[in-house]
Amino acid sequence: MLNIREIDHLVLRVRDVDAMVRFYGEVLGCPVHRVDEKIRLVQLRAGRGLIDLIPVDSELGRAGGAAPGREGRNLDHFCLRVDPWDADAIRAHLRAHGVEPGAVALRFGAEGQGPSLYLTDPEGNTVELKGPPGAPVD
Repeated sequence: MLNIREIDHLVLRVRDVDAMVRFYGEVLGCPVHRVDEKIRLVQLRAGRGLIDLIPVDSELGRAGGAAPGREGRNLDHFCLRVDPWDADAIRAHLRAHGVEPGAVALRFGAEGQGPSLYLTDPEGNTVELKGPPGAPVD
């Protein structure tokens, strides 16, 4: 049996790599970790994991079919664990960057029931920001 510890990385096929690098870097604090010019891959550090961005017009990106959007999304959402969790500070930070966060609610995740909120990146992907179990909702 395999023993899965955590998500290592996820790959998003994107139309505008620069806008996505700015969003994940400036808004969510995921700096560029590595760039592979040969395949046009940008890897962003998200805690211990990575968020990989691949242009939809690259060889690898074209293999995935149509570009992401409401009619052809790559995934429903993905979740990033935030520590420390301060809902008011998180909402203020997002709004300062022009991102309107969803309502904070208790949701179940890898560590159990805890507060989280949803937001949307520049290409329409839904991102969940999650706090620890037992953290206050507001």
